[in-house]
Amino acid sequence: KIHHSVVGLRSCISEGAIIEDSLLMGADYYETEADKKLLGEKGGIPIGIGKNCHIRRAIIDKNARIGDNVKIINVDNVQEAARETDGYFIKSGIVTVIKDALLPSGTVI
Repeated sequence: KIHHSVVGLRSCISEGAIIEDSLLMGADYYETEADKKLLGEKGGIPIGIGKNCHIRRAIIDKNARIGDNVKIINVDNVQEAARETDGYFIKSGIVTVIKDALLPSGTVI
């Protein structure tokens, strides 16, 4: 389900994902099915939004890798946070996932 959001070029959104009031910048390139299979065998995460993710009021920069069951909903209503080492920051309550970031499956922001 995608609601009040902008989805950029080459964005990959897996089944069961909910995107609300967000901006997805997309990706610089597509990963082939072979690339995705190889990543899966190595425990990696493909570019895009994983299965059953919930993203609300967020900006997802290019080439971000977001695992399955990730929630980016600012659950604690944080207004400002600098967590670039974790792949994101929060400004005015809006979560921004930085370019090329990797958020492991099950992450909750």
